[in-house]
Amino acid sequence: MNRPLVISDCDEVLLHMVAPYSDWLGEQHGITFSMQDHDFSQAMRYVHDGSVVEPKDIWRLLGLFFDNEMHRQMPIAGAVEGINALAEHAEVVILTNLNDDRREARTRQLENVGIHARVFTNTGPKGPALKAILEEYKPSRAVFIDDLPQHHGSVADLTPHVARLHLCGEPMIARHIACAHQAGHAHARIDEWTAALPWLMAQVNGAKVDG
Repeated sequence: MNRPLVISDCDEVLLHMVAPYSDWLGEQHGITFSMQDHDFSQAMRYVHDGSVVEPKDIWRLLGLFFDNEMHRQMPIAGAVEGINALAEHAEVVILTNLNDDRREARTRQLENVGIHARVFTNTGPKGPALKAILEEYKPSRAVFIDDLPQHHGSVADLTPHVARLHLCGEPMIARHIACAHQAGHAHARIDEWTAALPWLMAQVNGAKVDG
């Protein structure tokens, strides 16, 4: 029988993204980042007049950040220790929504903080990509970790047998993100690795989940 498989997101699960992104926007572009609700598109405003950054510029700035500033991203508390503890009992892969040409940079970035895992890049919903990973690895059981509820919904639709943990380790945005557990798309919502690790380890070791 093949080993269990953990499929983890990266940004806001393993590494902080919004916090260093916010710092960089202020330092280099005269933009503040402040989420008042779940609407990311309203969070970025120019300091000089308070106007909202246009969607095309949001995507351009995100691209610049991931091309040039990934070194700013530091680990979420407990994430490196937690994912490496899981790797002693399961295969671990990373499923991150970045363009394919950033896969190597993401792999190196994770290696630099002590996480050595195969990286899969993706755009759009993660359900199809995760299903393809399962078809390749054929694990005895699988666990999915992500900070965004829409990805849990996508995975739940295509591979409902996968245990799903909604984890957002960035306090700046966690309270604004709709809970995939409450929506019925994740089996649990735990935003701190110290509390999440026992739950994850139980799933890796064969605990049953509802749903």
